[in-house]
Amino acid sequence: MDPIILIIFLALVGYALASAKMVNQGNVALVERLGRYHRKLNPGLSFIVPIIDQIVMENTTREQLLDIKPQNVITKDGIYLEVDAIVYWRIQDIEKSFYAIDDLEQSLANIATTTLRENIAQNSLEDTNMSRDQIDRTILSVLNSITVTWGVEITRLDIQSITPPETVRRSMEEQQNAQIKKRAAILAAEGEEEAAVKRAKGTKTSIEIISEALRSHPESKDILRYLVAQDYVDASEKLGASNNAKIVFVDPANSTEMFQELISDSVQENHIKNPGNGNGNGNGAN
Repeated sequence: MDPIILIIFLALVGYALASAKMVNQGNVALVERLGRYHRKLNPGLSFIVPIIDQIVMENTTREQLLDIKPQNVITKDGIYLEVDAIVYWRIQDIEKSFYAIDDLEQSLANIATTTLRENIAQNSLEDTNMSRDQIDRTILSVLNSITVTWGVEITRLDIQSITPPETVRRSMEEQQNAQIKKRAAILAAEGEEEAAVKRAKGTKTSIEIISEALRSHPESKDILRYLVAQDYVDASEKLGASNNAKIVFVDPANSTEMFQELISDSVQENHIKNPGNGNGNGNGAN
C-alpha cells in the first residue's frame, strides 16, 4: 500500500475517532467552538470538529439530591432549633446552569440554607412544628424564583427533622401529656352527664307510667306499696353488707305515710296534665 494513502487513511480514522462523542441516556453535553457556546449534545452518538470544538460540560438531567447540613436556627419566640433538610433538584437548561452560575451545587446549598433559616426565623416553635408542610412549600417557591435564572428546578424540599433543646422537648412532652389527660377528663365528664340525663329521663318515664296506672286503677296502690317496701328492704341489705355504709332506720308507720303522700302527689300531678282521660276515681282513692 502506498505510504501516502496509508497516512491519509490513518488520519481519517483518527479524525473520526476524535470527532465521535457518545452521550449516555439521561445526560446532556455542552459544546463550545473556539471558546464560544456552540450547541448541546443529546443522548446518543454525535460528532464534533476536533480541535475547533470542545465539550466543556456533561451533566445529568435526572433528579439529584442535595443534603442540607443541620442548621442552628432561632425561632420567632427565641427558641434555638437544629434543622435538617434535603433538596431535590434537576437541570432544565444546561446552558444557563453552566454560564449563569459558577459553582452550581455550592450555590444551591447556600441559597437553600439561607432561605430555610430565614423562613423558620419568621415562625414560632409551635407554628414550625404544626405547619411544616406549609413551610416546605413556601421555601420551595422562594428557591424556584431564584434558581430559574440558573436553569435549575427545585422539585421538592423536605424538612427531615426539627430538634429543639432538651429542656424544650421535656416541656413539650409534659404539655402533650396534660392535653391528653384534659381530653380524657372531658370525655369522662360528658359520658357521666349523658348517663345522668338518660337515668333522669328513665325515672321520669317510670313515674309517669306508674301515675297513669294508679289513676286508672286505684286498687293497684297496694301492689305499689309492696314493691316500694321490697326495694327498701333490698337497699337496706346492700347498705348493711358495705363496710363504709351508714344505716338509717326509718319508722315503718312514717314510711307508709311518706309513700302514700308520694303516690298521691304523683297521681294528682298526672291528672292535672291529663284532665280529659280520667274516670273520676283517681281523686278519691286512698
